[in-house]
Amino acid sequence: MSPLHPGTGPVALVASELHGLAPTPVPCPAAVLLDGELRRHQVPTALAPLDVRDATDSTWVTLADGTTGLGVVAQDRRTALVARAAMSSLLAASTPRTVLLASPRSFCAGVERAVQVVERALERSSGPVYVRKQIVHNVHVVADLESRGAVFVDELDAVPEESTVVFSAHGVSPAVRGAASSRQLQVIDATCPLVTKVHVEARRFAARGDTVILIGHAGHEEVEGTLGEVDEMRLVQSVEDVETVDVPDPSRVSYLTQTTLSVDETTEIVTALRRRFPALRNPPSDDICYATTNRQQALRSVAAAADLVLVVGSTNSSNSLRLVELAERQGTPAHLVDDVRDINPRWLVNATTIGLTAGASAPPHLITAIIDALAGLGPITTEEHETARETIQFTLPSPLRRT
Repeated sequence: MSPLHPGTGPVALVASELHGLAPTPVPCPAAVLLDGELRRHQVPTALAPLDVRDATDSTWVTLADGTTGLGVVAQDRRTALVARAAMSSLLAASTPRTVLLASPRSFCAGVERAVQVVERALERSSGPVYVRKQIVHNVHVVADLESRGAVFVDELDAVPEESTVVFSAHGVSPAVRGAASSRQLQVIDATCPLVTKVHVEARRFAARGDTVILIGHAGHEEVEGTLGEVDEMRLVQSVEDVETVDVPDPSRVSYLTQTTLSVDETTEIVTALRRRFPALRNPPSDDICYATTNRQQALRSVAAAADLVLVVGSTNSSNSLRLVELAERQGTPAHLVDDVRDINPRWLVNATTIGLTAGASAPPHLITAIIDALAGLGPITTEEHETARETIQFTLPSPLRRT
């Protein structure tokens, strides 16, 4: 609880609680928002208790009738100016709020299974466990598994021969499977069963003589894996692409989709495909997975009533990005955040009703952290808006099941 010392690292100490103002410490739940704002201005920070009786060059306030506070100690004049500006931004955003929680949100069954696959592999392996690509598209999940010993690699050539390697939830192409076999790798497959379903359909449609059109985003790992299942598969990313796609026999065309697309945009593309190819054949059931659909429907139920929508998820998470786009199509400003520190206080000014959700690869605790931080800026009322209840569970690969 002492002031910062020059040359020792952080140049701003953000108060996790304020001492010296009352018989008991004043908590600072919004400290992470202040910390994030300072980091955006390239200010190295640390969170710790602050005793206002001892600290010089400190700025502190109490909020919500003195039950919560904010505080910061700056090491130099420039940092002090940045800190005061950051504090002002948070004070401008201080107000009672309602948070509309879209449900379902956060982890889906496929993500839970993939994470459990790596956890169980780490428990059972006597050597390193390698994971090809990110197991799921979330920086927090990957960092947590790395801290437990998982080694993430971009390609199999980084994996020593005969080692254990996990294939990510997004699936891989037959060529990748072949490369793993040739190097005698011990493969554990964490591919989501719903992605596997699309791979099976691709092979079946091609075997009956159809040209297979895949609706999806170029470069996404799921798309790359699916494209590898069939020679000459066509990729369509937009309605405009439909007009230029070439097939040898317009009467023998089938389509599949990436599992994490926007339901609305995919419907538009399928409609365009059907106009161009009236004999177009579709998969027996939707390829867009239940979790993607459910999260979009849940957010749709709250977005129009919100002043602001926050979507928790990483920038390479397709289903999370689709949620941001959905809110924006409803006319509501929306932002994708990896965690609470990514929230810009300026977004919160005049936003008294906030819609909050998380993509299917984002851990649930990140939502709780955001609600706790917002409560540091004023009283919070939370409203759960549930549009579906998910009970699906996927079993682990047989080598990892506990007996």
